[in-house]
This record gives sequence, C-alpha cells and structure tokens, in this order.
Amino acid sequence: MTESLGRQLEQLVARLRAQQEELRNLDVSSQESREPVELDQSRVGRLSRMDALQQQAMAQATANRRSIELRKIDAALDRIADGDYGYCLRCGEGIAPERLDLDPATPLCINCASIRRDDNQH
Repeated sequence: MTESLGRQLEQLVARLRAQQEELRNLDVSSQESREPVELDQSRVGRLSRMDALQQQAMAQATANRRSIELRKIDAALDRIADGDYGYCLRCGEGIAPERLDLDPATPLCINCASIRRDDNQH
C-alpha cells in the first residue's frame, strides 16, 4: 500500500468514525421522543395525544434510519480492515471515488445501486 493510499484510508476511517459518533449521539439525545406516549385522557386532550403519537412514530422511523446507517458504516469499516473497501458487493467492480467521497459507506457501485433501486420500485 502506498503512503498516499494509507493516508487516504486513515482519513476515511476518521470520517466514518466521526459519522458513527454523531449518529450515536443523536440516537441518545432523541431517546425520550421514542418513549411510549401517555394515553391518559383526563390529562391530555385527544388531538395532543394524536400529535404525540405522530411525533413518536416519526422519531422511531428516524431512529431506524440511523440504525441502518450505523450498520452501513460498521460494514464499511470492516471492509477497510479486510482490504475489500471500494469494491461493489454485488458485481465486484470498483466503486467510483466520487461516489465513495459522497457516501463513504456505500456498498454498491452506481450501476448496481440503480438496479437495486429499480427492483425496489417494482
């Protein structure tokens, strides 16, 4: 491995770890908004309960997206450690550096990601 590539990988690992830490901190700080909503009708009006339930559902969906992103980051860090980083998991071709710069945790090249997106839309 060249010194330049080693430096790039170190920077990439630092970037992924920073994203990981940010997502975990956000998850901890939003924990309260995902807790069960109190349904005591004598204390809270019906519209307030409905609003609280909607906010809870949105917070849970956001937490799920964060969890997925954390798993992607963990997998990218594993691929770096294994020496497999930068290659598409579906076709094995190299992932464009611009794509990796945009989303360093992406596991698929643009072609395979497009196929996957099209498959999910049908």
